[in-house]
Amino acid sequence: MNSEAPESGRPLYLVMKDIIAALSPKYGEGEAKAMVRLIFENLKGWTPVDLAIKANEPVSDFIQGKIRNVVDRALQSEPLQYIFGNAWFYGMNLKVTPDVLIPRPETAQLVDRIVDDNPGKDLRVIDLGTGSGCIALALSRNLAFSDVMALDISEKALDVARENADKLKAGVRFIQGDILNLQAVKELDNRKFDIIVSNPPYIADHERGQMEDNVLLHEPSLALFVPDSDTLKFYVPILLFAADHLAQGGHIYFEINPLYAKELADKAKSIGFGNVELMKDFQGSDRFLIASR
Repeated sequence: MNSEAPESGRPLYLVMKDIIAALSPKYGEGEAKAMVRLIFENLKGWTPVDLAIKANEPVSDFIQGKIRNVVDRALQSEPLQYIFGNAWFYGMNLKVTPDVLIPRPETAQLVDRIVDDNPGKDLRVIDLGTGSGCIALALSRNLAFSDVMALDISEKALDVARENADKLKAGVRFIQGDILNLQAVKELDNRKFDIIVSNPPYIADHERGQMEDNVLLHEPSLALFVPDSDTLKFYVPILLFAADHLAQGGHIYFEINPLYAKELADKAKSIGFGNVELMKDFQGSDRFLIASR
């Protein structure tokens, strides 16, 4: 985008054209157009319909200055969700910071499956590695009269999750704890859950080279990566926890790395979960595992 001062009163359609031209070489035209919509939604509260209706209206110098700042940061691979501090997930506008992952469409697909599978009431749910709280909050709002707990090791992530819960008036109980040492979390003693769900770190270290800078440079590594030598690092402790804490008829739901889907399914079976299903995401990859006993 031209770094010189923009012409006062420049019409919206030309401002949008400039943004797309600036961002397309890095993100592609389709993604650049989606980013335009996000920029104006956050800076002006405008919908795509508003953008069409107001196409010939002037954009103030003040807003154009803000746009230049956003575009410059985006060209340094900073995600728009972190720039604006929010992300949409399952009909909720959630606060996000670099202390939590940006919610992905695949995770919404996992929530869809959980909601479809569990039409009953008063279900006891725990989300392990909650981050922004996106899964826990979506389930709290979409499962009837559910009792939802959510755990994370990061106090900063829990601060974000609690703020999201307060804004949505969702009765989720957040606790700090380590997935690798769940037996030390006293709040979980003697509890049984109908649903145990987790989207833990699952990207192997050797996959870093295939990832985009907006993820590598800005999203929390703690929530993303596992050693090549221990790719099921977080899944095995959760499965062992579930062996003692999953209620009769309950289910475990995981988001997973397709590269290690079969290995994880075999591990779940070896721990005693006879009903193990791999479910594909929108791209046709084995992205989810559902297990019960």
